[in-house]
Amino acid sequence: MTLRTRFSDHSLRMQIALVFGTLVVGLAVLLSLGFGELLKHRIQRDAGKSLQVVAENAGKLLAQGLMQRSLEAEVMASAEVVWSKGLDSIEAQHMLARSQAMQPTNVWIGVADTQGVVRSATHGLLVGQSVAQRPWFQRGLTEMHVGDVHPAKLLEKLLPPTAGGEPYRFVDFAAPIRIGPTTVGVLGIHGSWEWTREVLETLTPPSSDESALELFIFDRQGQLIFAPSGQTEAFQAAGQRLPEGIHVNNNRDGGRMQTTVVPWLDGKRYLTAATQLQPRNAASDLGWRIVARQPVETAFAEADSTVRMALLIGLAAAFFASVLAWLAARRLSVDLYALADAASAVEAGQPGSDIPAVHSNREVGQLSQALGRMTHRLLAAREAMEETVRMRTLELEAANRALDLQARTDALTGLLNRRGFETQLAFALALARRSSRALSLIAVDVDHFKRVNDTYGHGAGDEVLRKLARTLEARLRGSDVIARLGGEEFVALLPDTDLAGAQAIAQTLVTAMADHQDPVVGTITVSAGVATMRSAEDKGIDILRRADIALYEAKGQGRNRVCVET
Repeated sequence: MTLRTRFSDHSLRMQIALVFGTLVVGLAVLLSLGFGELLKHRIQRDAGKSLQVVAENAGKLLAQGLMQRSLEAEVMASAEVVWSKGLDSIEAQHMLARSQAMQPTNVWIGVADTQGVVRSATHGLLVGQSVAQRPWFQRGLTEMHVGDVHPAKLLEKLLPPTAGGEPYRFVDFAAPIRIGPTTVGVLGIHGSWEWTREVLETLTPPSSDESALELFIFDRQGQLIFAPSGQTEAFQAAGQRLPEGIHVNNNRDGGRMQTTVVPWLDGKRYLTAATQLQPRNAASDLGWRIVARQPVETAFAEADSTVRMALLIGLAAAFFASVLAWLAARRLSVDLYALADAASAVEAGQPGSDIPAVHSNREVGQLSQALGRMTHRLLAAREAMEETVRMRTLELEAANRALDLQARTDALTGLLNRRGFETQLAFALALARRSSRALSLIAVDVDHFKRVNDTYGHGAGDEVLRKLARTLEARLRGSDVIARLGGEEFVALLPDTDLAGAQAIAQTLVTAMADHQDPVVGTITVSAGVATMRSAEDKGIDILRRADIALYEAKGQGRNRVCVET
């Protein structure tokens, strides 16, 4: 007996129920899968966009860190007033020690003469030894140099073991030391690779453990140079390289960001976003690629759950529709065609499409209402999911703003840090040039601060720094910019103030600190150096350098005084 014959043996009601039920089940599945896949695509796209934002932010922070350290090397190398007293002078050693105190991740800072012999270094490491064959020295003789990450060589046995027991790895920064046109030496900095881990950890909050979000760094040749959770050596030993098939966003051509699902060396598939490190200066162009990855089962878990829920809702509605179809009677075929056409329009996403209410009989009316509710519920689910995605995007933007504020503020004093100050300095310089107004700068340093820490402890030292910060805020105008550059060094930017006015203000600050008696430390004195913008072509780094030189002059004259630039 053929299928057609068996079907004909049923009653008309049964035939209608079978045909209508089958059609409604298929329609419900199509609608459910259609809406589900649409929501899944939106969720996957937003997950990829969030992953790309994390990679982009990591790249920006790393590029900023490389630029700041290279500028630090250039600033120290350009301090002719220090180097003219000798590469191994007390002033040179003090400057190196202060720089390392301000940036503890600089494991070693040293100065070598033109023959490659180390003349001065932090903690006296490598003094008297030759570094003439080291790439950083050879390149640093002629230009600013930033070297790619490499394992420690000469310093490996001289430094204490790292906290994690891993071997030291450095990023080198070097700059030529010139007195006039003559190169007299090279200043070198071995920056610990540990700062990279600290930067990336700020972008992976505690919730990233649950989301399995991980950040990696690969060099220009695709070799892995950083993996999270101290797994760098394990990944390198396994031969992990930059995965093939991923799109590395270069942030230059204005194209949209792209993420890709690719297999990694462990055989698993990950949603992967990659961005190329954009250097802030030519020396720091190392070609690093920052890669963020997340397992697809985690990244798309919500999308898969949405598809399953939509399918269950569709099947439930289809079952109810099949029951109603059993009760269908007259004109059922007409209503069926009307419902099918409307459902097809909804599936196609036509504007204003909806399931119509039919009233030829009670059963068909109930069916049309059920399909209408199903459609509205799916649409409501989509709107709710879009609202969830929007809220998560707002939360991510708020988190990024909080990270940016944290990156520009000194945690101890609440003042601007070096990064925040540089932004304000650039703005003030532009305003002063455009309006031809005066602009001065005061560099302030606590006298004998190391003695305070050694004698009374770091808690007392921190309180001294906070007291100085409050004194600066109380004595200066609301339009003045105050920042802590690091350690015990502060700076104040004074718009509309000439050199004489800035010197008078600096003297009131020095006097105010000397008059104050701390209940623990006693008398605290500070020294100050004053510089002013000389012309429209004067750069912020030059003004700061001249203020630092004047500050060193005040220190040399006995401290607790103000010196102005010459």
